[in-house]
Amino acid sequence: MSTQDTEKYLLESIRLAMGNVKGRERATWPFGAVLVRDGQVLARAVNQVDELCDPSAHAEMQALRIAAKEQASTDLSGSVMYASGYPCTMCHTAMLLAGVKKVFVAYSNEEGKPYDLSASRGYDELARPEDKREMPVINHRVRDTGEDLYEAWQKAVDEDRATV
Repeated sequence: MSTQDTEKYLLESIRLAMGNVKGRERATWPFGAVLVRDGQVLARAVNQVDELCDPSAHAEMQALRIAAKEQASTDLSGSVMYASGYPCTMCHTAMLLAGVKKVFVAYSNEEGKPYDLSASRGYDELARPEDKREMPVINHRVRDTGEDLYEAWQKAVDEDRATV
């Protein structure tokens, strides 16, 4: 991708985000995203957290959902995300899992901080030792008396692969 293409897609992500701010009865989150692979736009999306009452409906997540559905695959390897703002840890992880190879952002975490639009809280939380986190994840080992869940999953996956 050329610098010109990068700027084109980042400007598009900003225009999408601006539509969330100005193009509605009530302003909502200023985030837009464009997912591109090999020069082809796979998806355009905006933050829909308030609209859908879904805390995971960030612009990047919505773009991944749209593209995966359109491609009939969760493998979006080689794609590039262009986002108006810095991705949160949820979006970052989802993009990693989907195979997004690079993310360009128009606004940095630092630029978002004065407006409480920074993703730093999530990254800071994950950087802390587990026993110092604001929201601990507690492994309370309990098992059904039947077959082990993960072993059953592995067996099912192996059987599926054997039939391909």
